[in-house]
Amino acid sequence: MSTILVTAATGNVGSALVPLLQGLGADVRALVRDPARAERLAGVDVAVGDFADPTSLHAALDGVDAVFLACGNVPDQVEHECAVIDAAAGAGVRRIVKLSARGAELGAPVAYWHWHALVERRLQASGVPAVTLRPGFLMSNLLGAADQVRHARMLFAPAADARIAMVDPADVAAVAAVTLTTDGHDGVTYELTGPAALGYQEVARDLAAVTGRDVGYVDIPPAAARSAMVEAGLPPFAADQVVAVFAELRAGVQARTTDAVPALTGRPARPFAAFARDHADAFRAHEPAPVH
Repeated sequence: MSTILVTAATGNVGSALVPLLQGLGADVRALVRDPARAERLAGVDVAVGDFADPTSLHAALDGVDAVFLACGNVPDQVEHECAVIDAAAGAGVRRIVKLSARGAELGAPVAYWHWHALVERRLQASGVPAVTLRPGFLMSNLLGAADQVRHARMLFAPAADARIAMVDPADVAAVAAVTLTTDGHDGVTYELTGPAALGYQEVARDLAAVTGRDVGYVDIPPAAARSAMVEAGLPPFAADQVVAVFAELRAGVQARTTDAVPALTGRPARPFAAFARDHADAFRAHEPAPVH
C-alpha cells in the first residue's frame, strides 16, 4: 500500500483523514512543526519540519507516493504550498490531493480564495497528477462561536438569511481518503457540500436540540462584526476576510449543493445536526458541581 504524507495532520480535516487512511492499510506520515501536537496521531510516522525549510520537506517526502496538501490561511500560504508542490515533483510523488476552497479563483473577492487559485495553478503546471478538493463553508467554523452559545445562548454573525451548504470536515476527509487511494480522479476538481443549504436560524435550532437550551441567532452588521473580531484579537486583515466571506455567502455563492460526497464515499453527506451531536460538549454549558 502507498506511503502518504499528510500535511496539516492535526487540523480539522487532517486529523480525521489520518485514521481513515490507516484503516485502508496505507502507511501514513504526518508533517508537523510541533511534535507534541502529533502525540494523538497513533501509529503515524511523524516528520518534524516546516514548509519554509526545504531540507525538512525533502526528508518528509522521501519514499512518499502521495501527498495530502493543506495549509492554514497564513500570509505565506501560497509560498508554503508551492514549496511542497515543487519538492513533491522533484521527489517523484505520484499524486497530490490539494485541499482548496469553494470559490477559489484568481481575483476572487476573498483573498484566501485567490491564494488557493494561485496554488492550484502551480499544481497544474507541476506535472504531478493531482486532485483538487473545494469544500464549502466548514461546519467546524461554528466551533468558533461555541463561547457565544455556552455563555449567551446566542449566535452572532453577519450572515443575514444566507443559505449555506455547509460541509462536515469528516466528509472532506472521507473524500480525500478515496482520492488519495483510488484511481480515476487525477485532474478532477470536486466541490464538496453538505446535504442541504441551511441558515444560521437552523444552526441555532440544531444547537438548541443538542444542548437542551434555547439558542438564538442575531444578524449583526458587517462593520460591527469586524470590530468585534479585532477587539477579540483577530488581526485586521483576517477580520476583513471573514467579513468578505460572509458577503459572498449572503450573495448565495455557496447555497447550491453537490452530490460529490455521496458519489465518492458511497454514503450520504452528514447534516449539521449530526455534527452538532458529535460536538455537543463544545457548545453545552457545564454547570458547576453543587457544594454540600
